[in-house]
Amino acid sequence: MTDSNIQLDKHGRLKHFLTIEGLDRGLLLDILNYAESFSGVGERAVKKVPLLRGKTIANLFFEPSTRTRTTFELAAKRLSADVLSLNIAHSATKKGESLLDTLQTLEAMHCDMFVVRHANSGAAHFIASHVAPDISVINGGDGRHAHPTQAMLDMFTIRRHKGDFASLRIAIVGDILHSRVARSEIHALSILGVNEIRVIGPRTLIPKDIQTLGVHVYHDLETGLHNADVIIMLRLQHERMCSALLPGESEYFNLYGLTEKRLSIAKPDAIVMHPGPINRGVEIDSQVADGKRSVILQQVSHGIAVRMAVMAMTMGNLSNLDPGAVDAHSH
Repeated sequence: MTDSNIQLDKHGRLKHFLTIEGLDRGLLLDILNYAESFSGVGERAVKKVPLLRGKTIANLFFEPSTRTRTTFELAAKRLSADVLSLNIAHSATKKGESLLDTLQTLEAMHCDMFVVRHANSGAAHFIASHVAPDISVINGGDGRHAHPTQAMLDMFTIRRHKGDFASLRIAIVGDILHSRVARSEIHALSILGVNEIRVIGPRTLIPKDIQTLGVHVYHDLETGLHNADVIIMLRLQHERMCSALLPGESEYFNLYGLTEKRLSIAKPDAIVMHPGPINRGVEIDSQVADGKRSVILQQVSHGIAVRMAVMAMTMGNLSNLDPGAVDAHSH
């Protein structure tokens, strides 16, 4: 069974959110539109809407991530759900308890949703195919496979700044090979009908078959940035620095680091994004990361609204609502 089959219920609505691949444009636009209507909640005196009151959401993080875990927690709380956050790396599995045993224990506590982050590709899909039928699963990042909510908060950020996707040239820079974020973004951008997707990086960090996804490959940063509307810098994982895949940090920065000078090659109104956490002086210069074209902190804020939208949609609580109608709850 593919992710796209398991993700949708018999009415074609989101039941799980495991990957962008296989979803249609209308569904992605629904996520963005619901997120738009939730985006004002954080600015209100009472930062809550009652959509998931009485529901229990369990964050199952088998791999650490402060940013993703906290934005999922905040999103759930703003929807009035009860939240259980488990850092599994230090608990059940250390005692030899299997993944399925852990799930059954949580099901016995009557959780309604699992948000799963795991170092193994396919873990969220495995969990979704084994949970009770009334439980939804959201993938908070699995191995090298997918990070669908990060991709959608990036799509939301791009739409906020650039409007229509159709005319955009988008450059994704860095370790494409190991990046679940890049994979999910390429699928999302393709489905949303972006004009051109470019991937830029050293040959050792670009997957051999990446062109089959409809992207243009560049190994030279300056050439790849020419006339780009959006630049997405990927985090370079330090453990890769010690392998044969890459030279040292300073050499990588010399070849692929985003500086003010290199940013000037892109369009004058190009925006700079990064899924975080940033390695300053490795993939991006501090002047650029903190500069006026950087939308990195906005990505974090938008992540809460997007995750609220995905949670509400997968729990079926928006099924009778038109995406624009959530405004009544959130303003």
